[in-house]
Amino acid sequence: MTQTAEAAQIAGLNILVQLSRRVREAGSPEEIGFIAVNESKQLLVYRQSALWIRGKGIVNVSGVPDPDRTSPFLQWLNQCCKKWQNLNSNSFKTPEDLPEQLSRAWIEWVPLHAAVIPLKTQNNEPLGILIFFREEPWQENEQALISELSSIYAHGFALHYRQNSLWMRMKKHVLSTSVKVLFAIALLAALFYPVRMSVQAPAEVVPKDPFVVRSPLDTVIDKFHVKPNQNVEEGQLLFEFDRIGLAAQHDMAAKAYQIASEEYRQISTIALVDDTFRAGIATRRGKMEEKAMELDYSLELLGKTEVRAPRSGIVVFAEESDWIGKNVSVGERVLTIADPEQVEILIQLPVADAIGFVLKNTVKLYLSSSPQTPLDGTLRYVSYTPEVTALGITAYRLKADFTNTSQLPRIGMTGTARIYGKQVSLGYYLFRRPLTALRQRLGW
Repeated sequence: MTQTAEAAQIAGLNILVQLSRRVREAGSPEEIGFIAVNESKQLLVYRQSALWIRGKGIVNVSGVPDPDRTSPFLQWLNQCCKKWQNLNSNSFKTPEDLPEQLSRAWIEWVPLHAAVIPLKTQNNEPLGILIFFREEPWQENEQALISELSSIYAHGFALHYRQNSLWMRMKKHVLSTSVKVLFAIALLAALFYPVRMSVQAPAEVVPKDPFVVRSPLDTVIDKFHVKPNQNVEEGQLLFEFDRIGLAAQHDMAAKAYQIASEEYRQISTIALVDDTFRAGIATRRGKMEEKAMELDYSLELLGKTEVRAPRSGIVVFAEESDWIGKNVSVGERVLTIADPEQVEILIQLPVADAIGFVLKNTVKLYLSSSPQTPLDGTLRYVSYTPEVTALGITAYRLKADFTNTSQLPRIGMTGTARIYGKQVSLGYYLFRRPLTALRQRLGW
C-alpha cells in the first residue's frame, strides 16, 4: 500500500471518528438527521441525500434546511420509501426496481443510482431509511463504509427514540385489558375523593380602618409637604391650598368691615346731638356685625389652607403631580393615613367564581413579589351584593385578617388570594365550571 493510500485511509478513519462523536453529542434527532444527509459527503461521493423516518416521512434533505413536505419531489420520495421500508439490509437501487409510475419520476428528480440504507435498533425494530443518490454505480469497497455509517446513525436515533419505544412496548405488553379496567375503576373512585373547595381572585394589601383626609375647602391644591408612603407624626403639615383667592376674599371682607364700622361710629356720634338719627343706629350695628362675621369666616378659611395630620401613620396617595393644581371640592378624598401595623387583605372575587363562604374560612395570599411564601389569613367580611370594579368586572368585595401579625406585608402590595370553602368531591372540584356553564345553557 502506497503512502498516499495510507494517508487517505487514515484521513477517512479520522472523519469517521469525528462523525461518530458528533452523532453521540447531538442534542436531538433533527441534528443527527442534518449530519446524516449533509456531512456524510466527507466520506461518500453523492449528489443528493434524504432521510425518511417511520411515522414522520421525509424529515431531512441535503442542502435544504427546512424541506417542504407538500412538494411533489418529497411526495414521490415518500412513496419510494414506503416501498423500501421492509428492507433488512443495505440495498442499491435503480429506477428499474420500482413500479413504472415511480420509475418515470425517478429519472426526472434524482440520479440513476441510489444506496438505500435501513436504520434499525439493536432489537431489529425499524426506525427509518437513509438514501444517497448519485450518477455512478456504487462500488463494493464502499459497502463497508456505508454499513458503518448506518450503524452510527441508527445508534444515535435509537438513543433519542428509546423513551418513545419504551412507552410503546409498555402500552403493548403492560397495559393489558385487566390493567386498563383497574385503572378506569381507580380513576372513577378518585373522582369521589374529598377535597376542599377553593377559588382564586386578585387581592391587595390595604390599610385597616384608615383615617381619610378630605378637602375642607372648594379650591386648588398648591403644594404637598409629604411623599407617598411617608411616615408622619400627628400635627405634621401634609399639604397646602392656594391662598390667593382666599386672601383676596379676606381683604375684601376686612375693608367691608372697616366701612361698616366707620358708618356705625359716625351715626352713633351724630345721634348724640340729633335724635332723628337714633333709628339708624341698630341698622348700622347689624350691618357691622354681619361684616365682622364675614371677616371671621374668611379668616377661618385662610386657617384651613394648611392641612395637618390628625394622627401618626403612613400617608397613602398616588402621586403629587396628580393633585397639584387640581381643583377639589369640599369633602373630596385626598389621601389616607394608615397604621402600618393595621393591614388587611382586600379581595375582588368575580361573581362567576363565587362559592359558599363562611366567615373565619382560611385564606392564603400569594404576593407577586414572593409567590413561594404564601401568607395565611382568615375571612372577616363578605359583601352582600357585588359591585363593578375599576377593571369593569362585577365582583364581591371580601376582606381577610392576617393570621401572623409579626411579619405584615407593605401596604399596596398585590397578588392572588386563594379562598377555601367546604369539602367537596374531586369530580365536582374539577368539573364545577363546565357543569355550571352547561346548566346555564340547557336551563336545568
